Amino acid sequence: MDLSVIIPVYNEEESVRELADWIERVCTQANISFEIIFVDDGSSDSSWTRITGLASERPFIKGLRFRRNYGKAAALHTGFGEAAGDVVITMDSDLQDSADEIPDLVKMIRDDGYDMVSGWKKKRYDPLIKRATSRIYNGTARLSSGIRLHDFNCGLKAYRSAVVKSIEVYGEMHRYIPMLAKEAGFRKIGEKIVEHRPRKYGTTKYGFDRFIKGYLDLLTIGFITRFGKSPMHLFGSLGTLMFLVGFIMAGYLGIRKLVFLQQHLKAPLVTDSPFFYIALTVMIIGSLLFLTGFLGELINRTSSERNVYLIGDKVNL
Repeated sequence: MDLSVIIPVYNEEESVRELADWIERVCTQANISFEIIFVDDGSSDSSWTRITGLASERPFIKGLRFRRNYGKAAALHTGFGEAAGDVVITMDSDLQDSADEIPDLVKMIRDDGYDMVSGWKKKRYDPLIKRATSRIYNGTARLSSGIRLHDFNCGLKAYRSAVVKSIEVYGEMHRYIPMLAKEAGFRKIGEKIVEHRPRKYGTTKYGFDRFIKGYLDLLTIGFITRFGKSPMHLFGSLGTLMFLVGFIMAGYLGIRKLVFLQQHLKAPLVTDSPFFYIALTVMIIGSLLFLTGFLGELINRTSSERNVYLIGDKVNL
C-alpha cells in the first residue's frame, strides 16, 4: 500500500465525511493506493457514528475510538501503530489542512528521499495572538533542535513508514515530532509550504493553556533527546559538582579553625559563619541531584510502555 492517512478526531462530526470524500478523490486521481485511519479521541458528539458509517461503506476507511479523551499525541501514536502504508501522512480533521497537498507530500517522501516532510502554513487564518506565539515557539524550537523548520506544530506532515514505527509520541509531544525523528536517526527532514484554510465548522479545541504547555513540552523534549537514555549524565554531574563546591567551602572553614587553634588564637565557631550553612545546603542539594540521577537510571531500565490507552471500538482493523 502506498499511503496511510491518520486523522485524529475530537468533536468534528460535521467535517468527517467531507474530509474522507476529499482524500478519496485526490488519491484516486493521483493513482495512489491508500487507507484512511480515523482515531476518535473520546468525542462526545456523533463523530464515531459518522466514522463507523463511512467504514461500513468503504473498506479503505478504518476507525479507532478511545473511551475518553487522551489527546492528539495518543491518537497519533495509536494510528502510527496501525498504519500499513509505505508513506504516512497526518492531518487535522477540521478541514483546515488541504488534502490537495497529499500527492506532492507522497512524492517528496517516495521520490525525493525525505524521511519526513513538515507542512508550513505560511499564510495562516488564525488570530493574531496565536500567530505571534507560534512564531516564538517555532523560533525557540529551531534554536534548541537545529532543525530548520518554520512550523513545527503543523498537523499536516508526511513520514516514511520506518519513522513512525521508530518513535514514541506521548503526552503533548506531537508538537515536536521532528525532534523525536531526528533523535531516532532520521535526519533528512524537509518542509513544504501548504495551504491553510479557514475553519469551516465548529470552534478550535485549543485554549490558552496550550501556550504554557508548548514551552514546557519543549523543555521536556530537549531533556529527553539529550539525557533520556542516561539521566545520570546530567543529574550525576550537577550533583557531584555541587557536592564538591559545598565540601570545599566546608573544608575551608574547618582548615581556618585549625589554623586559629595552632596559633593559639580564639577560633570563631564554624557555625557562626553563614558559609557553613551555605556549604551544608549545597552539599545536600548535590546529594539529592545525584540520587535523582541514580533513581532516573533505575526507572529508565525498568519502565513499561507509556502509551497504554483504552480503545473502546475498532472498525475495519
